Amino acid sequence: MAEDSIAAATEQPPPKAPDRVFLVVIDDTLELNVALRYACRRAWNTGGRVALLHVVEENEVSPFAGVERLMEEESRQAAEQLMQKMATQVQKWSGAMPVLYFRQGNRRDEVLKLMHEEPSISILVLGAATSVKGPGPLVQALTGKFVGKLRIPITIVPGNLTEADIEKIA
Repeated sequence: MAEDSIAAATEQPPPKAPDRVFLVVIDDTLELNVALRYACRRAWNTGGRVALLHVVEENEVSPFAGVERLMEEESRQAAEQLMQKMATQVQKWSGAMPVLYFRQGNRRDEVLKLMHEEPSISILVLGAATSVKGPGPLVQALTGKFVGKLRIPITIVPGNLTEADIEKIA
């Protein structure tokens, strides 16, 4: 009987708490999957929700406006496909569809703007690169001179964590 209640407890996430939203910045880094899995597990365990932000970096002004528009359209389509793929993964891992945000501009600036515009976002989850070059530009910026502009805590997830590691700590 105890096994049945344990199995039942692990099949259903806790009741949703609309005030706990874990924001993950979607990019093409290797550490993204670790940050995403961690955020999903935390959302599952706490009854929260995951939000995804994808920022398309603006291109420099080009004398070839038609080519620039085509490049922007291709970037937007690639971003939408990536977000759709990540949203499916979030639903699988957390049990709920994520909130999706698309922005265009400087990634760091857009993360800061979104955190200030959306009071429902309560935690920023970032994956740290494991290379000798450092944790990554966004982690460096938001834990360096821009840390004073934050209104929420940041959880930095080491990029080398395994799925089992995340299960233990989240």
